[in-house]
Amino acid sequence: MKIIIAGAGEVGFHLAKLLSFESQDITLIDNDKNRLEYADTHLDIRTVKGDATSIKILNDAQINGVDLLISVTSSETTNITVCVLAKQLGAKRTVARISNTEFLENKDEIGFKRFGIDELISPEALAAKEIKLLLDQSAFNDTFEFEDGALTMVGFKLSNNASFVRKSVKQAAEIFPELHFVPIAIQRFSTQYTLIPRGDTQFREGDQVYFITTPDGVEELFKLTGKVKQDIKNIMILGGSKIGRRTAKDLSEAKFNVKLIENDREKAFELADELPKVLVISGDGRNVELMEEENIHDMDAFIALTGNSETNIMSSLVAKSKTVRKTIALVENMDYFQLSHSIGINTLINKKLLAANNIFRYVRKGEVVAMTKLNNMNAELLEFIVNSSSKVCNKKIIDIDLPRSAIIGGVVRDGEGLIALGNFKILEGDRVVVCCLPRSIKKVENLFL
Repeated sequence: MKIIIAGAGEVGFHLAKLLSFESQDITLIDNDKNRLEYADTHLDIRTVKGDATSIKILNDAQINGVDLLISVTSSETTNITVCVLAKQLGAKRTVARISNTEFLENKDEIGFKRFGIDELISPEALAAKEIKLLLDQSAFNDTFEFEDGALTMVGFKLSNNASFVRKSVKQAAEIFPELHFVPIAIQRFSTQYTLIPRGDTQFREGDQVYFITTPDGVEELFKLTGKVKQDIKNIMILGGSKIGRRTAKDLSEAKFNVKLIENDREKAFELADELPKVLVISGDGRNVELMEEENIHDMDAFIALTGNSETNIMSSLVAKSKTVRKTIALVENMDYFQLSHSIGINTLINKKLLAANNIFRYVRKGEVVAMTKLNNMNAELLEFIVNSSSKVCNKKIIDIDLPRSAIIGGVVRDGEGLIALGNFKILEGDRVVVCCLPRSIKKVENLFL
């Protein structure tokens, strides 16, 4: 696939990196010479220096007939302009990064596709949504919803009191005859090895395990894993960044009690005016005395969303030491993901990864409507729509030539989430959720073409 990325910042570079690993034909456009030189020496891609809103620069990048144009500069005005121009110059599909979430909320009314913009993405809105979901499923450290919760992916670390530790997948399934969940990926304790489980795969203490479940299956997983469902009500947010502001707004409107700490006094007053349901405190969130004065020990969750990864990690550790049950930290460095569970933070989130997941579904073949990568694991979750020509259509799962490094986690049919086992027959219009390792992605895609 031929792809042009406008903007070599954090999101653009990360996308270019991921896509280049898959041998996609990538062209990266940016005004910054140093950024391009770094990308040029580290990635197998083509670079073009210049303003992506220039028709000449777009033509130099061979925009005509390009499969996908992704504009992820720091300016949403630039991104919208680039997409409009690119569509007129022959790009087949365009994606624009935005920061004004009003555009997302009113995209159907405005009709951005009429202007030439096929999709809008906001890393800030994606992060806020992820945080809200993590708080709703507070016992888990990773989660993702398909079709508004018809199916949900949940991930957590197996403790010794989980009832299926040292049991096989088949034995664990027998504990609940009416199965409402299925394991889709396992990362063995203290390794980077990702395993797609089979019937004889044994669960071990310390494993990071991912399940696909229906709404009914969530309660079953709580019982099986020995985890306690935690009611989250009081939340402290550190940092009035775009993500902090959006998260505080969303959570306060969802009836959570929210305190927001912002170091910049002027910004704190602005936030207090903008967020009447949020208690905004002007002060340095790194100050342990301030956190204690603001009753950190009474908080159910602490969310660190400043622009500094180290500050977010350290303040989350302080919150954890004050018996806060749920801690979430925003980080920019992907390497930190490997440390999250070992150092005691419940969940790390990363804007680049969230944006990349959202965009990646346009790169996959077949009709992919949702996609996510499992945190710190070498696996993808893809939701395909089955059409009449798909090789899986009208076939039982047991008869599908699915690679061993892939597994069908569930099916959404007529809005209802179903856990699909061997004798389940896939029909046209079904939305099938598949978890697979990178080596099997092409084969899985071909099944749904």
